[in-house]
Amino acid sequence: MNNADLIIATLKANGVSRGFGIPSGNVLPLMEAMRSGGVEFVLTAHEGSAGFAADVTGRMTGAPGFCIATLGPGATNLATGIGGAFLDRSPVIAITCNLNTDQLGRRMQMWIDHHALFKPITKATLKLEQGCVSDTLTQAIALALSEPKGPVHLDLPEDVALAATNEELAAPARPARLAAAPDAALARAREAIAAAERPIAVLGATAMRVGDPSLLRKVLERHNLPFATTTMAKGMIDENHPLALGCIERACRQVQRKFLRSADLIIGLGYDTVEVECNAGGASPKFPSHSASRGQEFHRACGDRCGPPRIAARGAARLRRRGAHAPDRQSMERARAQEFPHHQRLVVHGFRPAGCDCGQARTT
Repeated sequence: MNNADLIIATLKANGVSRGFGIPSGNVLPLMEAMRSGGVEFVLTAHEGSAGFAADVTGRMTGAPGFCIATLGPGATNLATGIGGAFLDRSPVIAITCNLNTDQLGRRMQMWIDHHALFKPITKATLKLEQGCVSDTLTQAIALALSEPKGPVHLDLPEDVALAATNEELAAPARPARLAAAPDAALARAREAIAAAERPIAVLGATAMRVGDPSLLRKVLERHNLPFATTTMAKGMIDENHPLALGCIERACRQVQRKFLRSADLIIGLGYDTVEVECNAGGASPKFPSHSASRGQEFHRACGDRCGPPRIAARGAARLRRRGAHAPDRQSMERARAQEFPHHQRLVVHGFRPAGCDCGQARTT
């Protein structure tokens, strides 16, 4: 067995069933290992397309997407798709097949510094070296699958790919687990929601990775929260839901921005500013100071700016189970229930005026 065989066996043991790329001399050892190792090679028209395909595969399967490219222009083409995976928080293993080790760093045909290229657009860029291929690759897979998920780049010299190895196949990678939101943060979140008069929730891309998406709907309904989504989270909850406000920063965005600015608390559930700023194009909502700070505390309770979904899921479950209300919560809920239908009609009318669907598709 050579190192290329070991790489493919390790990827297969971690759930990878196919890889995307374009053939080239330096890529052939890895392609042959894929053929013999039972991992499908999918030919693409461009290395950028290989990166995009790996991005979507990682999102859909939960296993890391896999793509390969040759050195130089192959790597620069691949970088476009890997940059997309980095912004989309998609787990991807990207391997560039390079010159022999003794030729690296020399000014010669097609060589560039792959690590400098991929460093800004990956969680890590690592060298595959003789004697530690299995450990390095397993580390890369664990990192790609740990929240916030993302691509990891590996550089494989051709002589390393072809070298015989006696390394053992490592156990499947174990991504880092997120801790549950602390009780104090959940308590502040409950207080913030109970005290808010016009709260709005925004669902984002990482909410799609919550193990049980029905928890999000239960929290929204329990607290009677009007909600908008980003385009990535569109469809997680039926847009015909009576609390749905549609996609932010799309059709009739000025009307929607005005509505969002009217909120005294905006709750991010898996929301990531890499998708879109919920207050883009206008001043930030003018929160009372206590509401703003409580909103920030709630956001920390649900995770950092990448919105780790497991914290959001656990927080949602515990809020649903333990959701104590402030003494006047029932009266606040009744008042909001009376006010919201009229408020929603105004928003929907603004989004979809008579005779115009504003180009906003609705789910069925």
